[in-house]
Amino acid sequence: MEMRSLELLSKEYPNIQAASAEVINLNAIKCLPKGTEYFFSDLHGEYEGFLHLLRSASGVIRTKIEDLFGRSVSKEERDFLAELIYYPEKMIKRQLLSEKEREEWQRIIIYRLIQVCKKSSTKYTRSKVRKKMPSEYAYILDELLHADRDIDKEYYYQEIIQSIIDMGSGDSFIIAICTLIQDLCIDQLHIIGDIYDRGPRPDIIINELRRFHTVDIQWGNHDISWMGAACGNCALIANVVRMAVHYNNFDLIEDGYGISLRALATFASEVYGDDDCQYFIPNVWDENKFAPVTLELAAKMHKAITIIQFKLEGQLIKKHMEYAMTDRACLLNIDYKKGVYCQNGREYPLKDTNFPTINPEKPLELTKGEAELMEILEKAFEHSGELHRQIQYMYSHGAMYKCVNNNLLFHGCIPMTKEGEFETFRAEEKEYAGKEYMDWINGVVNRAYYSKEKGSKKQQAVDFMWYLWCGSKSPLFGKSKMTTFEQYYLEEAELKKEQFNPYYKLSEQEEICDKILQEFGLGGAHSHIINGHVPVKLKDGESPIKGNGKLFIIDGGISKAYQSKTGIAGYTLIYNSRTLNLAEHKPFSEHNQTPTVRIIEVMNPRVTVEDTDIGKELTRQAEELMELISAYRTGKLSEKFK
Repeated sequence: MEMRSLELLSKEYPNIQAASAEVINLNAIKCLPKGTEYFFSDLHGEYEGFLHLLRSASGVIRTKIEDLFGRSVSKEERDFLAELIYYPEKMIKRQLLSEKEREEWQRIIIYRLIQVCKKSSTKYTRSKVRKKMPSEYAYILDELLHADRDIDKEYYYQEIIQSIIDMGSGDSFIIAICTLIQDLCIDQLHIIGDIYDRGPRPDIIINELRRFHTVDIQWGNHDISWMGAACGNCALIANVVRMAVHYNNFDLIEDGYGISLRALATFASEVYGDDDCQYFIPNVWDENKFAPVTLELAAKMHKAITIIQFKLEGQLIKKHMEYAMTDRACLLNIDYKKGVYCQNGREYPLKDTNFPTINPEKPLELTKGEAELMEILEKAFEHSGELHRQIQYMYSHGAMYKCVNNNLLFHGCIPMTKEGEFETFRAEEKEYAGKEYMDWINGVVNRAYYSKEKGSKKQQAVDFMWYLWCGSKSPLFGKSKMTTFEQYYLEEAELKKEQFNPYYKLSEQEEICDKILQEFGLGGAHSHIINGHVPVKLKDGESPIKGNGKLFIIDGGISKAYQSKTGIAGYTLIYNSRTLNLAEHKPFSEHNQTPTVRIIEVMNPRVTVEDTDIGKELTRQAEELMELISAYRTGKLSEKFK
């Protein structure tokens, strides 16, 4: 280390004793078992299901309860204890007891919760556990968790609990310890893309993530769509509004982000008043609580914003010929007199031929009313404080990929050719592929939101956010085309097919997975690629495990829109110090059953903190401190004492 760096370090550790104590502490931490990592993907706004998975640690808390009380407490009481830990406020309110009964109930519950909390905290240092404790009860919890249950301490232990109850703090203490158990069971949380769209409230999910201590996010194409909308990309503003209307998610837009859709409703009513918009009736998976809209009006709003989106996308395609997407300017492929769609020399009849806002001579041109509507929506997105707070969180905690503890996380794919080579993308007079392409995209995405420049480079970055949403060489999309137009307007199934990038077939081979891992500087027996994006149809015999155990695709359908296709309600990959586990979840309900968990790999020997990325950092810190100690001993620096 340079002398200047040693001098700065000496301010925190002013003498050999202080530095030595910290080295001992760091080396001790490295010997502990690694914390448990949880991997989730494709949450798609399903906040109730996700919050249950988070609060239950995907069934791990229930396993701890069974280990502790399986032979001593009835199943009914074990069920209740689990639900109490997941939803303490709700379960406490349900206890209709007399004052005496309530005190006895609180005493028993606190004893049991302390046992669960002790079992959940065994991997951590005492100081780390204390940092997770609610501040108002930190001292009491610390005493209860670490008090020896011998005869001398038993009275002390009982008196602490009795004092909590006598002071009328029993309920609040129970809530605090339940929250602590939840936090202790998940050390690191990895979200592998697509928090947004389809489900009702992705904003609630993000608010929960903001509360959590250690989170990273690998952006999905649906996340990028919202991030691009926040950057001011009008095609993506239209897209996220269309998706919200399509899935009846008015509460998200209006209540969550305070963006009024009244202008869209007025415009749609005026323009499509006599149109039943039968092909635009929303999918209703969840009811709106704060912004109810009739299906008749919603269908008109849906059609209005969809046509606007197609126009704006066509304008972007014409502006950026380098995207090579001219065939996706779909409004240019319509013969409006015949009412047919023209492709590859063939004509296909349109299901809907009512286009009151399209000028056949200039199909991509917005009408005056459409332009005014988009100006209103653009301003509303620009000035939504809550939207930008959440998008800034997506930026600060997110990236295109992450390498963590010898695992490679990304949402979609690494674009590849049929021959198994990394596919190139030309931009800014350079060819990008593999890791270099992902790193370049990271820079573009950040420039789109944070750059203060007003020129074309900034606008190109904003425009490129749309390409990341649906471009054929986008690692987040990974398909030949997005057939949104065909889904709405054509009957032919072959025109609606979206061909996957060769990555998805090639990555079933172990050697291809190894090649990708090596591209990112990873490899070895316990190295994996972890993806989402493509729902695994378990009911059709598909497996989330590919490449001879090198690749996990953990999009199992937590979104209600996918559950009929997958047969389950999502996966959680759980990586603790002893095993790598895959949990298969059932559709969420208030009395959700424990997931099916299977061990995928056994870690032999047990993984310690020293074996992790955090361990490498602790080793580096210890080495720097040893250099500081050497500087003190050789007289390069003088020790200081209070």
